[in-house]
Amino acid sequence: MPELSPPDASTTLAEARRVMNLCNVCSYCTGYCAVFHASEQRPDLTRDDLHYLANLCHNCRACWYACQYAPPHEFAINVPATLARVRHDSYRHYAWPRAFAALLARSGPATLMVSLVATLLIPLLTLILVPWDTLFAVHREAGAFYAVIPWGVMTTVALVTLGASVLALGIGVARFWRDIGRGAPPASSWWRALPRAAADLLTLRNLDGGGGGCNDVDGRFTQWRRGFHHALFYGFLLCLAATTVAAGYHHFLALEAPYPVFSLPVLLGTAGGVGMMAGAAGLVWVKRRGDPAPTAAETLPADYALLGLLFAVAATGLVLLALRETAAMGLLLALHLGTVLGFFLLVPYSKFVHGAYRGAALLRRAMEQRQGPGTGITDKE
Repeated sequence: MPELSPPDASTTLAEARRVMNLCNVCSYCTGYCAVFHASEQRPDLTRDDLHYLANLCHNCRACWYACQYAPPHEFAINVPATLARVRHDSYRHYAWPRAFAALLARSGPATLMVSLVATLLIPLLTLILVPWDTLFAVHREAGAFYAVIPWGVMTTVALVTLGASVLALGIGVARFWRDIGRGAPPASSWWRALPRAAADLLTLRNLDGGGGGCNDVDGRFTQWRRGFHHALFYGFLLCLAATTVAAGYHHFLALEAPYPVFSLPVLLGTAGGVGMMAGAAGLVWVKRRGDPAPTAAETLPADYALLGLLFAVAATGLVLLALRETAAMGLLLALHLGTVLGFFLLVPYSKFVHGAYRGAALLRRAMEQRQGPGTGITDKE
């Protein structure tokens, strides 16, 4: 799908302000999700307010099918598409360093290009630098992976790229957090609100669409989007757990990868990889069959590019596991590490950032919901 040119930030924010002002007057959709409660408490609807509301939105699209002012009405209210554009704008606005914000401006092609370069660069360097009699040998001993790519090289590249990306993402989210708290209703301490926010994030409660699920194709409710999100998210966490356990094996038990098939790192990684592949493929299916009317089409390439990259990371890892005792292991290892490197580089400059910003928005909302009577805030969401 070719990437469409998004409207400029000022136009996007002006339209979002118009839409949410009308929603505040109507209030019909207030019970559907946290967005409409939070919007009513922010009558000024500043840029920071709109960035907050957009990241609080989970795109269940229930409000689109319930809205009496949606097209062809002259008000042309389209909350899901409008907030999707603002959400994409917020990623660019808070990107750090600012020079890299251009990657988020066209994150679909940028994600594809960076991931392809990284994915191909590592196998190419491996072919050039590793003797072929080592690269294409069958390695079954402990430390077989490090016979092809030394452990020091592997970990240094991973830690440097991931560390830089986590720092960049952390700075962006910290700025977002600072801005969404200015002029907001009083809030309780974050640590008291953390359990509620964590529960909302881990269960994706706001994908309920008011209780029945998402409206992906029409007014009928389904749990497909929620289920595939869970598969991808928890699959990713399982892979992260596998890496953490493997590091413990290496540093504390002096056991070197690759590990036996029924070892804890392999079992966690296999389950996580399968979950990531199922979740990524399922979300592409949901988006492809979804109603285009409440969709910001120009944001879809970024979605597809990230889902494709996550699918590639999981798939190359599983193929490496299956063929690790063959002569193909060396190149498969390099290919898998290339996809992982591409992912690490793109953590703060791809759609992946939405998880961090959404988590921050949910925490801010949970803090506001803990206020007592007289604040205009209720806990009925």
